[in-house]
Amino acid sequence: MGHTWTKSDWRSKPRIQMPEYTDEAALKGVTDRLARYPLLVFAGEARRLTRALGEVAEGRAFLLQGGDCAESFDEFSSDMIRDTFKVMLQMAVVLTFGGQTPVVKVGRMAGQFAKPRSADTEVVDGVELPSFRGDIINGFDFNAESRIPDPNRMLRAYTQAAASLNLLRAFSEGGFADIKRVHQWTLDSTEGGKGYEEYHALARDIAKSLAFMEAAGISGETVDAMKRVSFYTSHEALLLEYEEALCRQDSETGDWIAGSGHMIWIGDRTRQPDGAHVEFARGVINPIGLKCGPTISESDLLTLIDKLNPDNTAGRLTLICRFGAGEVGAHLPRLIRAVEREGRKVVWSCDPMHGNTIKSESGFKTRPFDRVLAEVQEFFAIHKAEGTHAGGVHFEMTGKDVTECTGGLREVKDEDLSSRYHTACDPRLNASQSLELAFLVARELQAQNEARARG
Repeated sequence: MGHTWTKSDWRSKPRIQMPEYTDEAALKGVTDRLARYPLLVFAGEARRLTRALGEVAEGRAFLLQGGDCAESFDEFSSDMIRDTFKVMLQMAVVLTFGGQTPVVKVGRMAGQFAKPRSADTEVVDGVELPSFRGDIINGFDFNAESRIPDPNRMLRAYTQAAASLNLLRAFSEGGFADIKRVHQWTLDSTEGGKGYEEYHALARDIAKSLAFMEAAGISGETVDAMKRVSFYTSHEALLLEYEEALCRQDSETGDWIAGSGHMIWIGDRTRQPDGAHVEFARGVINPIGLKCGPTISESDLLTLIDKLNPDNTAGRLTLICRFGAGEVGAHLPRLIRAVEREGRKVVWSCDPMHGNTIKSESGFKTRPFDRVLAEVQEFFAIHKAEGTHAGGVHFEMTGKDVTECTGGLREVKDEDLSSRYHTACDPRLNASQSLELAFLVARELQAQNEARARG
């Protein structure tokens, strides 16, 4: 692949969901500058993630992927990164205990700046302007100047991504991720909460296991793996001028690496087999995600798998399924059967967010927690019926105490949405809802393991 593919080949393919920059000289100046900047991630890291996802594909690990809908320039802070990372660590401990299996942790962080949109324009009070496509492309403020695509925004996105990765690496390696500390946060957050009794009981069981291990001499003080974690970043590779500028050849192997993030994915709107986004992703060694919505056919899926993973490498390709609660049974079984029939190695992951977006009575875009949970449960049930491995979950979430998705044990109601509705694009699970969902997924993993032991 490396000797026949170049990072600019996508330019000869049909492009959609990408801006048309009016100043070509300014665009070239920015991309030339980015092309001289250091990579944000490196080939060895991408290969390690592929190997870890290979374990998921083989049924020996589980993928937790989560983070912001779209990262914001204005809301960027170390506290926001810390809080989201903290919740993901808590979720991972719960899932590890529930599934008795390693959890691969991948954040939608340090690069998730661009968003596809269902319409090119939006209308407010009779005024029509181009849609907001994420801070890396244009501005959220509803005025004509703000909505003009500005290539200089890529430089700010790069700087923010670099700072985010620097902090995430420090958190992962510097003791913040010590498993005993992480689990104490979970104990504290479930204790005394109405409806959390079952979750707190499970948290106490985890605490007992950790206490036994410490008594046996296994702790963060004696075993390095107890206080460090491997944490990877991911984003939708939507803005290909940015991706191309940060794509380089590995000096040792000659392989091409997308230097913008450890894992990149292709959205449900940009997965055309002969399109620009598939053409770019097929040539890099990073693990690739592919969003699969209700309109994908078995033949297109197999064509995409052959393009994106021609060597059938376990861990190279993650299929991120997004159908909507009540619709999983109409689509997932036919895709599983097609993949199994052809012997393709993939990670099956569930995105229960995008198919469950509604407009509330109060006018806010929201996602009901019970529908999110229902899609996850359907995903596990179908994999059990098909004899395949439910490999992961993919959530839009934040460590902040937002009110964007309704429901959950703390029962965010429609009338609560306006109090802390901070997202610029899609609604996210808050910290409490994310942890609650982790406990519920852990229950599904326990049942999956018990069924496997019986069968």
